[in-house]
Amino acid sequence: MNEKLEFDTVDQTIAKLVPNQVFEQLQTNEEGLTTEEATKRLDLYGKNTIKEKQGKSLYPLFLANFTSMLAILLWVSGAIAFIAQMPQLGIAVWCVNLINGIFSFIQEYRAGKATEALKSLISSYARVIRDGQEQQILAEELVPGDLILIEEGEKISADARLVMSSDLRVNQSALTGESHPVQKYADAVEGKDLESFEIPNLIFAGSTVSSGSGQAVVVKTGMNTEFGKIADLTLNVSEELSPLQKELVRLTKQISIIAFAFGLTFFLLAIFFVKNPMAESFIFALGMIVAFIPEGLSPTVTLALAQGVQRMAKKNALVKNLSSVETLGCTTVICTDKTGTLTQNEMTVNHIWLPGRELKVTGSGFAPKGKILDNGREISAANDSALNLLVTAASLCSNAKVIPPNQENPHYTVLGDPTEACLGVVAEKAGVHVDFLQRELPRIYELHFDSRRKRMTTIHELNTQVHGKTRVAFTKGAPKELIDLCETVNVNGAVSPLTAEFKATVMAANDQYARLGLRVLAVAVRYIGEDDQDLPADVSEYTVENIERKMTFIGLVVMADPPRPEVPDAVAKCHQAGIRIVMITGDYGLTAESIAKQIGIVRGDSPRVISGVELENLSDEELRKLLKEEIIFARVAPEQKYRVVENLQKVGEVVAVTGDGVNDAPALKKADIGVAMGISGTDVAKEAADMILTDDNFASIVQAVEQGRAVYNNIRKFLLYILNSNMPEAVPSAFFLFSRGTIPLPLTIMQILFIDLGTDLIPALGLGSEEPESGIMRKPPRNLAEPLLNKRIIFKAFCWYGILASVISMCGYFFVNFSHGYSAAGWAEKGSNVYLVATTMTLAGIVFSQIGAVMNCRTERQSVFKKGLWKNPIINIGIAAEILFLALIMYVPLLQDVFGTAPIGTKNWLLLFCVPPIILMIEEIRKAVSRRLTHHD
Repeated sequence: MNEKLEFDTVDQTIAKLVPNQVFEQLQTNEEGLTTEEATKRLDLYGKNTIKEKQGKSLYPLFLANFTSMLAILLWVSGAIAFIAQMPQLGIAVWCVNLINGIFSFIQEYRAGKATEALKSLISSYARVIRDGQEQQILAEELVPGDLILIEEGEKISADARLVMSSDLRVNQSALTGESHPVQKYADAVEGKDLESFEIPNLIFAGSTVSSGSGQAVVVKTGMNTEFGKIADLTLNVSEELSPLQKELVRLTKQISIIAFAFGLTFFLLAIFFVKNPMAESFIFALGMIVAFIPEGLSPTVTLALAQGVQRMAKKNALVKNLSSVETLGCTTVICTDKTGTLTQNEMTVNHIWLPGRELKVTGSGFAPKGKILDNGREISAANDSALNLLVTAASLCSNAKVIPPNQENPHYTVLGDPTEACLGVVAEKAGVHVDFLQRELPRIYELHFDSRRKRMTTIHELNTQVHGKTRVAFTKGAPKELIDLCETVNVNGAVSPLTAEFKATVMAANDQYARLGLRVLAVAVRYIGEDDQDLPADVSEYTVENIERKMTFIGLVVMADPPRPEVPDAVAKCHQAGIRIVMITGDYGLTAESIAKQIGIVRGDSPRVISGVELENLSDEELRKLLKEEIIFARVAPEQKYRVVENLQKVGEVVAVTGDGVNDAPALKKADIGVAMGISGTDVAKEAADMILTDDNFASIVQAVEQGRAVYNNIRKFLLYILNSNMPEAVPSAFFLFSRGTIPLPLTIMQILFIDLGTDLIPALGLGSEEPESGIMRKPPRNLAEPLLNKRIIFKAFCWYGILASVISMCGYFFVNFSHGYSAAGWAEKGSNVYLVATTMTLAGIVFSQIGAVMNCRTERQSVFKKGLWKNPIINIGIAAEILFLALIMYVPLLQDVFGTAPIGTKNWLLLFCVPPIILMIEEIRKAVSRRLTHHD
């Protein structure tokens, strides 16, 4: 092999060849490659390994927490404080930035293990034939042309073409997301309209052999495998800023502009109006800039997001990145798979069709709890011979086993095919114990399932003769193929000839179930004797041709993977919240459409169902047009799921994606918020995702969205709260300037810092922990174009709460002056005790105004009394802390010197305690008027 194969086309070409041609195409034979040839090919193709993306060093990850726009703003403001000869302020601001950066790093740090998880799914060793001998080699040494041996329980290490198989079934769930084992065989197939994973003579790296054995010739290795393509997609997805991160960058710019605009204004006023010296005016202006930068905003945002993470964890959603919390809140589209997320991933028999009647089966999942109902009347196998024969035949013609809950696993689990497992469950519901049946009717031979004939047969020894026969053959399979083998039909225990009309009736019932997206198996029986002339005496000589004929049709078994009971309500909530749901599944279109209609994802009669093959032929522009409609994607490949997500993002959607398999990893990475399954999810999916559902439940996503919206609303609430104090912090300086210095500065820079970091911080954190307001999921997702700091917030902070607090705080300053005999003719001099008491009263007036404001900020329009005035314990603690801290800086001498404060009298304290109720009631009146006006509109 001197030249590499064209890997992109080899699937289609190699599938069409018979085994001898496969050997010829890949320049090998039944004795495998020689060691010399294998070495040459290893040099040509490289090792069979998954490439790793160069991980980021810890140092850049750590430093990134100190170089965001908001962090840079705080570094600059600290530096300005030093220039303005306020080193205490500079040190305090920088300490806040350091603590916040370290906290963020601890919260968000996670190792990049996605490729390690991918590599763990590839077997470390492989069995091959080389130089005519079976050998065990490292999987990384496999090369195209190697002849590999596989059997039950082994992982497949490379993409290969089968040349021999024996009842081979392969679990491709890690690659396709569908848990049903797939039948594989070595015969040539056309494969023209099939996805790679659907081609029955190809096996793939990362999948596992469920049963049987086989030999295959390696076609692709390493990054050229389907597995490698998924890894490549995952590794090459670039990290992008979340909506909140982008918003915080914009907010930082806005705050910077506001702060520097105020600083420049005060600088010019100090020079030209007050006639202060330039140096003094510059230092004063720098102090104002620092005062207008909310130093507490960054830690408050970080801690609020961390609280959101904790609340989501209680609702079965583990969030790995802090900013992902809010991203959920602005999600506009959820792309979800079907199996295990919307459904229970537990195949369940829900109907039994017997000639002349239809039985309903209750209960869901693999627990043998439920009833068999005939027109609402409970029946069992003990009193219904037709039902007894059907469940006996179906449960014995099966290789699956249901394991009940135990100490290691609290759930029912399945060994084998879930489709077969549910047959044993329905037998138990009918009162037939499968273990007892297997002892009473021991299996002596099996004609394995074949995807070409679409059925399997088991032969059992009878403990008592039936019609003089000592053995019985039970067959189950596709209705069309099975009914053609039948000559008679069992009708309530009586055997009658099978007519063409009856065949049509059976197929009509089958078609009706299929249209509902249900899976249907037909069951038939044949009693055989050792002396039957048309059968060989030796059981080992039984074949499909001599056993699967002259059969008696028994009935149909109808099954489905039922939706989770809580999902329809969750889907309805999504619709109500303006969130679209797009199902992207590896299952068949009819099944996907049926489930989508049952749970309300699609509400029209004819949603568009696009298969992977159809999607391949659509241009991006055509796809984007279709994405505006009700649409379902079925039988899609990993790169196609990635493409759907990418095109949704290109039209401005914020996309959440669910997934559990390796095949989902690229789309999970690409999504704005990737959601992996915690129970059924692979390590690869969990590492690629931003959030993990511990219960694998779609309803948990909706609860997380609600919490995400609450987080954003809460960020707005504490942004409003933090900015409230900026106006009363600036107004005292305005009095100082416009009085040309005759009014001594009523509030110092250190007192402003005390408000921003000492008293505002804990109540702001309390606002960050507020539960979602009622009706939050009845609103559409937020408009990403609308800034976090919008006109309404600015107006409310500066022109409403700001003016109220300014009036109250300045009244406190003048009240102290007036009560000590000072007036406009001459105010208390700077440094005097009365001046210290007056500035303390200004500070206290702002703090007590903020106490009223924090209560008001808890709701936008709803009365805070309706929500519960004291129901937020963190805010309650914050209010107590504010008063305590204020008292400490008033009465502790050391702190008095630092903050320029003095004790205030009892009368002043009484006046201060009147402030919060006044602020609260004024805002309650405004909210009531607003609600009434909206109601009238």
